Amino acid sequence: LNAAPGRGPRQRVRFLRAPAPGGGGAVELVAARVPVLADHPLVRGPRFRKLKIGAGHRLDVKASGVFVLGIGHGNKLLTDLYNCHLTKVYTVGGLFGKATDDFSDSGNLVEKTTFDHITREKFERILAVIQGTNQKALLMYSNIDMKTQEAYELAVKGLIRPMGKSPPVITAVRCLQFALPEFQLEIHCLHETQQYLRKMVHEIGLELKSSAVCTQVRRIRDGVFTVDDALPRTQWNLQSIQEAIRNCQLKVETELEKTL
Repeated sequence: LNAAPGRGPRQRVRFLRAPAPGGGGAVELVAARVPVLADHPLVRGPRFRKLKIGAGHRLDVKASGVFVLGIGHGNKLLTDLYNCHLTKVYTVGGLFGKATDDFSDSGNLVEKTTFDHITREKFERILAVIQGTNQKALLMYSNIDMKTQEAYELAVKGLIRPMGKSPPVITAVRCLQFALPEFQLEIHCLHETQQYLRKMVHEIGLELKSSAVCTQVRRIRDGVFTVDDALPRTQWNLQSIQEAIRNCQLKVETELEKTL
């Protein structure tokens, strides 16, 4: 912001001494406009010294992907979006055959197991069980009578979700890639943490009579924001940030109007 072009200094009228037209060493006072030195950047200092920036849903140090920030008035919008309880989407990588103390591939190894008996069919069956169990939890925490017209209308709009605090809920999970010992999942969820997703990978390994660690957690969507909206570090400049805010403004307003 301070590097952006600013308004010029104010001007004021001063009467300056100048040689008189007749010569002979006579002087006269002439009105002239001169800049106010108090407005000079070297006198005034930086125009912006403090800017309020709020963080949305956090990412831990081992995760990557979409991380939403609010600037100025955007801090209030962050709070409103948080109250919408929007779904977040992750791609999660896993590796069969070992277990660690923190469920990630960089943790301390605690166990090695075989994985040759695992097939994609068995793997998909476990994912279906996880999704079915969480669908029941989603309805329970949504506090909606599924036999009512309200429930039907919310279902049509895709708004059935907990509107208060609840344990983590997986709304959808599917296998993107399966090539033993590696696999990759796409997980749609609410109220999760990245560590919860790593533990989920660990529990999938146990259900398949093996073990598994998480190799990657990447958030590809946070509510209305996707990876396509994100700015890499090389684009952290005023013009790119202003453009990103303009591009997302309509999506944010539409979602808040629909949900709240």
